[in-house]
Amino acid sequence: MEIKRTTIPGLTFVVVVEEVNHRDHSGGLICYIALLYKLDLKTKARHLVRRSRIPGAAEDMRREFQEGGIKAFRRLEQVTA
Repeated sequence: MEIKRTTIPGLTFVVVVEEVNHRDHSGGLICYIALLYKLDLKTKARHLVRRSRIPGAAEDMRREFQEGGIKAFRRLEQVTA
């Protein structure tokens, strides 16, 4: 099982994108999940903002947040609420 984490620093919080990718011995996909967390700098508490089981979703989340910044984050929070 492979876990890939990407940290995107901010002024008041950090965004963490985690991608879990589990494959069998022949390379077939067994399990995939992408998680987007908001990490509070003071308390180190993680708040789940978005999750997806669509393969490749972590790259889309990462790109959307890096391009859109705080506007993308607010849009994602409203979708999951």
